[in-house]
Amino acid sequence: MKCIKTLAESPDLKTIPSNYAYSVKPNETRASDPEDSVPIIDFSLLTNVSPEQRSKTIQDLGKACQEWGFFMVVNHGVPEALMKAMINASDEFFNLTEEEKQEFAGKHVLDPIRCGTSFNTSKEKVFFWRDFVKVIVHPEFHSPNKPIGFSKHLSEYCERTRKVARELLRGIWKSLGLEESYVDKALNMDSGFQSFTANLYPPCPQPELAMGLPPHSDHGLLTFLIQNGVGGLQVQHNGKWVNVNAIPNSYLVNTGDHLEIFSNGKYRSVIHRAVVNNRVTRISLPIAIGPSLETSVSPASTLVESENNPPRYVPMKYRQYLELQQGNLLDGKSCLDRVRVQSK
Repeated sequence: MKCIKTLAESPDLKTIPSNYAYSVKPNETRASDPEDSVPIIDFSLLTNVSPEQRSKTIQDLGKACQEWGFFMVVNHGVPEALMKAMINASDEFFNLTEEEKQEFAGKHVLDPIRCGTSFNTSKEKVFFWRDFVKVIVHPEFHSPNKPIGFSKHLSEYCERTRKVARELLRGIWKSLGLEESYVDKALNMDSGFQSFTANLYPPCPQPELAMGLPPHSDHGLLTFLIQNGVGGLQVQHNGKWVNVNAIPNSYLVNTGDHLEIFSNGKYRSVIHRAVVNNRVTRISLPIAIGPSLETSVSPASTLVESENNPPRYVPMKYRQYLELQQGNLLDGKSCLDRVRVQSK
């Protein structure tokens, strides 16, 4: 199947093919800018500051996870030049020929490098206006060998992002009343799974009919995203779709299914989607942070009380969950629903 970039660059393309026409469900209303401001976490206040400032920031972090499932992180210490270099390198990757990109096609959802279009073309009847390359970067680092410099930027960028993620997760565990050492052991975080994705959303002649990615939640604990200054991410908040207007040099962070499972539903994964436009290409770079693939994830034992707060999710190995979600259609929280304890 041809990549969406090739289709979008066809000189005579005035309308989208019918198999890209996405049927909007009744609850998928248009998005608006947030009436309430999206939470902003100042990362510098989590480190090297007074206990009072750290405690207040941890409270803010917990509130953001509970009320939004989404927040922006500023003053994170990752150089802006490195973030821009990673965006530029990803752009160069998508500018490779189709033949060159086919070298990284991959077949299985856990192949170290996998390049493709839409989400899962083997299952979909309607395709999404998106090309992607996915790379597993931890606990073992992988990278395409093209274009020149991609691997170097990817290695440094993912390592720096992983350090920010671990510090944020420490704050989140603290906000839940959990000991970091307990969590690290329970989730085997030293061998934690980290994957990098580059998404390309070219201009679409009928953006109102197409969808970049449909409403869904992410696997893992947290997802970190940067973009090339072009909006398109929308999150669901209080039953409404909200446009995310990113602060320059910030990370956009959303909670994942495994944070919901581990917190026994106190912090819920956020549903989000990607929309497209007819003017300019959007590039987004999400990084998923999760436990080790061999970890069976269930609610933290210290958060579960047999009568007042029983386990709401059944254990499932992270590898199995990831294969289940990534190997099927992307549809809301359909995968999370499979491990949710059904009320009698």
